[in-house]
Amino acid sequence: MIRFRLSLSDLAATSFAYSPLQETVLSLRLWGNHAARMPHLRRLRTAMRPAFERLDQDLLTSLVARRRYWVPDLLTPRPHEPAPGIRSELTALRAVDPARLGPELEQTFHPLGEPVPPRLLAGLADPARLLADIADALEAYWHACLLPRWPRIRSVLETDIAHRARTLTEHGAGHLFSDISPRLTWTDGVLSIHRNGPWAASATDIPIDGRRLLLTPSCFVDGVSTMLGPGAPPHIIYTARGLATLTESPPPSASPSLDRLLGAPRARLLTLLAEPASTTELAHQLHVTPAAVSQHLSVLAAARLVDRTRHGRHVLYRQSPLGTALHQAQQDTPPDQDASP
Repeated sequence: MIRFRLSLSDLAATSFAYSPLQETVLSLRLWGNHAARMPHLRRLRTAMRPAFERLDQDLLTSLVARRRYWVPDLLTPRPHEPAPGIRSELTALRAVDPARLGPELEQTFHPLGEPVPPRLLAGLADPARLLADIADALEAYWHACLLPRWPRIRSVLETDIAHRARTLTEHGAGHLFSDISPRLTWTDGVLSIHRNGPWAASATDIPIDGRRLLLTPSCFVDGVSTMLGPGAPPHIIYTARGLATLTESPPPSASPSLDRLLGAPRARLLTLLAEPASTTELAHQLHVTPAAVSQHLSVLAAARLVDRTRHGRHVLYRQSPLGTALHQAQQDTPPDQDASP
């Protein structure tokens, strides 16, 4: 068990973020025996496989422990802003002190009874070169496998964060943490992570002490996890909601009456915005340009049918209460009243 001790000010400072580098590294779990624990990502794995097979598979797969899909902490650093870019994260990774690499690899594999994989062990003869090779391999993997699917992945992460923020506002911290995972409990200022496996018998107490607890959703974790080093900044990674939407499906159709009222493009947008989405994600789903989506969103926003909120550099749109009422009313229209005369 890991216990995070939060004062009232620590709780107030708790925040959310997501990380492209985190998703890149954690998605490497799809290429080992851990993929069986994420059957909902089978189609995504199949779609990425041709590109993955052209990369340095040996180096990439060696970064994940076989028994419990652990990865070195330095590869999934705590984001320093709500929505960092992959370029800045890779730059920071390349600037890490290479002397950290050996101890972190031992910390990842040895507690599980595993040796450091041969490719990594041989590379430790020149830690700086090994770190550069890892960063290059991750960058190539990002561009080949994650970048084409990033608008969809980012939309899932941003939608999850929007949901958690509403939960915290409407129901409080206790409900927020239990909603994230049943393995998280909140009692008397202590947030506990219950887990099995190595080190489960003794509790590890981690005072926050003003360091700010960060919660980051991921599409590639099963439950909740945290950093392996107890002295690391307080950071909890958890499973994002809505992972079924990672596999593309045709966008939902608007009702004919809503089409006639708003026009087909705006009706489809309003229907899609039952869940928050960015302009880029909407354009991706509808196979149109972001500029076209922005134009229609401006009209819907002016009519107070959609609301917008900012997360980092991105703006999310969602049905407003008025938009939800209109959409629901049109969905409930009997078929004979929905037909054209």
